[in-house]
Amino acid sequence: MSVPLGEIARRAGVGTGTVYRHFPSKEALFRATVVDRVRLFTDTARELADAADPGPVFFRYLASVVRLSVRNKGLCDALEASAEGRFDPSPGVERDFREALSVLLDRAQLAGAVRRDVALDDVLVLLLGCLSMEQRRGSHGEPGRMTALMCDALRPGRNVTKLPAPAPVRRNETGCPVCGAALPTARTGRPARYCGGACRQKAHRERTRGRAL
Repeated sequence: MSVPLGEIARRAGVGTGTVYRHFPSKEALFRATVVDRVRLFTDTARELADAADPGPVFFRYLASVVRLSVRNKGLCDALEASAEGRFDPSPGVERDFREALSVLLDRAQLAGAVRRDVALDDVLVLLLGCLSMEQRRGSHGEPGRMTALMCDALRPGRNVTKLPAPAPVRRNETGCPVCGAALPTARTGRPARYCGGACRQKAHRERTRGRAL
């Protein structure tokens, strides 16, 4: 973004006036370039929608999106915004990209090449992760390795990813939360929460102090 618009026109082999008529600022030119690349991704996905080998095509497509975007901050930002549902600099650009990618994903899943529990939003978030990891990889390691690892996670034959169940909210049933001493066992009624009146009063004072802050 530090290159003057006139220099951009010179490198492109067109007149400065021509550039200014179409793009009043560098930001407008930059935005148009990003939109053009996202449309290219969309058109490519549409062309691949009827491919005979939907599984390999899907994974090659993801790898190409990462490879073509990893050094372009504008594209990375656009893909991030698309994953969050807030990228639409031109009518329908985000919608068309998501729909085209969704078709490739659906066909790959029907072919048994991608896990059935994977959603479109999962793929978009994973793409962002690949872009971030490939950028941080720099010159270390083999190019595309992070993308290959991501693709492996999408393939079937793995256990379906399940989030751990939240730990139940429990009181400390064996020790006083104030001093840690063993709690007396109650024969009837509710179990004791504190070891005695002193700790109960101390806990009450702490709660009162916290509400006053």
